[in-house]
Amino acid sequence: MHYRGSRIRAQALRRADTPAEEKLWEILRDRKVLGLKFRRQHPVGPYVADFYCHELKLILEIDGSVHNEAQQMAHDQNRDANLTTLGYTILRFTNDEVFLDVRDVLNRIAARAPKHLTL
Repeated sequence: MHYRGSRIRAQALRRADTPAEEKLWEILRDRKVLGLKFRRQHPVGPYVADFYCHELKLILEIDGSVHNEAQQMAHDQNRDANLTTLGYTILRFTNDEVFLDVRDVLNRIAARAPKHLTL
């Protein structure tokens, strides 16, 4: 099922990447990580994933400080539960993790990849 609203939101979000999303995108783009193709601000059902790898059904979310607020945390948990039920794996990283320990971020992504792929 296609969600027109998700596609329109994804296009707008691509034009407004956060600094952490820009940094991670530079690392992920062009199959630089394990040869995996990632898409940024990609519609997944009614949601828009910060980064999505179809091959692994892997969604990466980069969370700023707003994700520490109770209402946003509840929304994120509900969203993650819905996506997990559909067979997706969701990895969440904070902005700080992307800026201060991107190697750990990449290791956590690699842990979800088939064993024949290594960093």
